[in-house]
Amino acid sequence: MNPRDLLLESFSIAVKAADPIHVVPQHLPSSPRGRTLVVGAGKAAAAMALAVENSWPADARLDGLVITRYGHKLPTHKIEVIEAGHPIPDKNGEQASRQILSAVKALKSEDLLLCLFSGGGSSLLSLPIDGISLQDLKEVTHQLLRCGASIQEINTVRKHLSAVQGGKLAAACKAPVVALIISDVTGDEATHIASGPCAPDPTTYSDALAVLDHYNLEVSSTVRRILFAGKEQAVNETPKPGSSIFFRVENRIIANAHQSLIAASNYFQGLNITPFILGDTVTGESREIAKSYAALAREIHLYPQLLRAPAVLLSGGETTVTLKGNGRGGRNSEFLLSLLIGLAGQERTYALACDTDGLDGSENNAGALITPDSLIRAQEIGLNAASLLDNNDAYTFFEQLNDLVITGPTYTNVNDYRAVLVL
Repeated sequence: MNPRDLLLESFSIAVKAADPIHVVPQHLPSSPRGRTLVVGAGKAAAAMALAVENSWPADARLDGLVITRYGHKLPTHKIEVIEAGHPIPDKNGEQASRQILSAVKALKSEDLLLCLFSGGGSSLLSLPIDGISLQDLKEVTHQLLRCGASIQEINTVRKHLSAVQGGKLAAACKAPVVALIISDVTGDEATHIASGPCAPDPTTYSDALAVLDHYNLEVSSTVRRILFAGKEQAVNETPKPGSSIFFRVENRIIANAHQSLIAASNYFQGLNITPFILGDTVTGESREIAKSYAALAREIHLYPQLLRAPAVLLSGGETTVTLKGNGRGGRNSEFLLSLLIGLAGQERTYALACDTDGLDGSENNAGALITPDSLIRAQEIGLNAASLLDNNDAYTFFEQLNDLVITGPTYTNVNDYRAVLVL
């Protein structure tokens, strides 16, 4: 198997380790005396709902509604699937979220609320609090995504502008709650996955204002007024850790980046390629993180006594891109373009970086691949790697080289997968 195929197969194995069809059934609770309402949001929501239907007792009452990204719908029979906007919320998401909240409020103590959350849920479960319009939510989300803020910072703001996130969905429910969660955030904290609809929220309105101020974001006066009212305790805070609301709530992480990295590591070991997992919590600017990986790959290449080739560096997490240009490309493509420049044509070194949901940012690719001759091939067709990186245009670079990785939706999401292979 050639190096490109090795990397692609390792990515496939990492994705399969987080496939809802396999992981959801292992974590399903027992059916209650009453009905079970299934609600959820995220890129994996439809696959999770299908997995519930396939495994739920035939004689037990089951219905519900989940929201997923456009193009991620799957055929279900008892649980309705609605597609909505991501990463910018839209009217479909707002209406579906309102339906979910209404259904949750109607549950009784003998019922069960089964929640299915995964990455992408924050924008899909988009019901603004009173006083905030959907347009306000769209504008602040757009700015937060462009400024380089971490997902934790972004979700701190979202939770305080939402009627259902930050533990508010659980607070609206009289029935026991079990939330099954596929984690796409570093640290696997339920409060930051889909902005924690059923998890206690340790952040405050003051924290949300601090995020806006730190990144000098110009949001609407309505948003600032609501957040300031919350800071002044004129608006109720989100439910906090220790609240009695959560005595009947269980948030259970059922898949994460670490599990996927272990699966990929086992694959490489089976091929006598030494894997080295650098962690599943890698954050920071994509192009800067890539420089460190290039340095490690050079060490393996030049000084084999430290880590003998063949070896592969594996990592997960979520890097960020601060947009300064007007090009195309997500964080994985940008990571690879910076890595390629840092490697400067190093022999026998290949790499792949992809988002496990199959979509690198807002593009149609999961990520891309680089090979030892990528720079030479680029120069032959007149591509300037450094200029394209400066313009945040990694997509164009890899598209022209025919090195994009296009998988379509994977129906799961445990964030980024990176593999740097030194032969």
